[in-house]
Amino acid sequence: MFALLIYRLLFLLLLPLLIAALLLRSRTNYQYRQRLAERIGFISKPVKKGGIIIHAASVGEVIALTPFVTQLLQSHPELPITLTTFTPTGSIQVQKTFGVKVQHSYLPLDLFPCTQLFLSRLQPKIMIFMETELWPNMIQQCANKRIKLLLINARLSQNSITRYQKLRPLIEPTLNCFNKILCQSEESFQRFLFLGGTRARCEVSGNLKFDLCTNTSINTKIVSLKKLLPENRQIWLVASTHDGDENIALAAFSQIKQKLPKLLLVLVPRHPERFQLVAQLCQAKGFNLVKRSDNIPVINQDIWLLDTLGELMPAYALASIVTMGGSFSDIGGHNPLEPALFKKPIVVGNDMSNFSEVLTQLQQQKGIVQLPSASNAEEQSKMLSTAVLSLLQNSEQAIVLGLNAYQVVIENQGASKRTLAAVEGLLNETS
Repeated sequence: MFALLIYRLLFLLLLPLLIAALLLRSRTNYQYRQRLAERIGFISKPVKKGGIIIHAASVGEVIALTPFVTQLLQSHPELPITLTTFTPTGSIQVQKTFGVKVQHSYLPLDLFPCTQLFLSRLQPKIMIFMETELWPNMIQQCANKRIKLLLINARLSQNSITRYQKLRPLIEPTLNCFNKILCQSEESFQRFLFLGGTRARCEVSGNLKFDLCTNTSINTKIVSLKKLLPENRQIWLVASTHDGDENIALAAFSQIKQKLPKLLLVLVPRHPERFQLVAQLCQAKGFNLVKRSDNIPVINQDIWLLDTLGELMPAYALASIVTMGGSFSDIGGHNPLEPALFKKPIVVGNDMSNFSEVLTQLQQQKGIVQLPSASNAEEQSKMLSTAVLSLLQNSEQAIVLGLNAYQVVIENQGASKRTLAAVEGLLNETS
């Protein structure tokens, strides 16, 4: 408890800085200064009480949760489901995917008065967190109020272990507030035990991110996007890019175009506030581009900049080959399972630490190409161009790679059903 008191005090002292950080972020993304009241626990719109709160930090988590939430809505139409996020893009994804089927709010800052207001307003039966989202104050308050707690798709990387071990007096009691911790894999299961989780609470349920599927909305979007793209050009999609990724991709693109001059590069920056910056970078490098937001067909342009939200998933279906951004520095990569669902050949950089277990499964089934470490960006771009060009020029190899990746997705599905079963068990305890 002493560690939690110190945590609360530090959070209280840092509150002005946290609010300032949100306002500073809003200089490039105005949505961070909207709904600030929700950040401190005030939910102004009418809400139904006594249901289930599910926290999904951002877009990727919302997408991963979609099959599970859909099944939960079907199984318990009488229960109000509240989906919380922390980022505006996550909020947009919730609204696009579920509309009025769920209640939605930002999760408040993990400060005692804020979380108290939030929980008093919603009075949930169960609160569900995901992956490594551990909010010690909120979790302890839920336990004190006898609100059932579930950590789903729980994941701990080796890097996380190192950080959390330094905070063990805070982390161990937080973990043991949960009624159940459903781990993605045996590796994460062992790591949660190492940090102080108990075998009675922890179990392996599989990775929700494998439970991907297409739906009417995605299929409709695929058709509309296809109308904007040329039929006679190969497409290299570089997804969820961060600062530095674009320079590597553009340098590789220049090299590939010497052999495949008709290749179209589709760039998808991870964060909306970088859309304009990336457009300027492409033009400064001498490339012609068209923006998706212009809603005009690509004709002879070099680059199509996907500067919209909620269209990456359907865009994967139209690519010839996919590269995941965030894997060329210390970001840790992004989810390769989404392009795998569409049987696409995937190339990633050397850092996929956020998806190390998924990467291992794909590698074991020869369903992904990972580049080795490089000493500089120039070397990375050369290796990237070589790998991408090889697959673009060898359609049989590319097809096999994509099919192998798809098989990994299909063989590992089922975590949503196991997670739903855990929720049913907790609901029975509350009735």
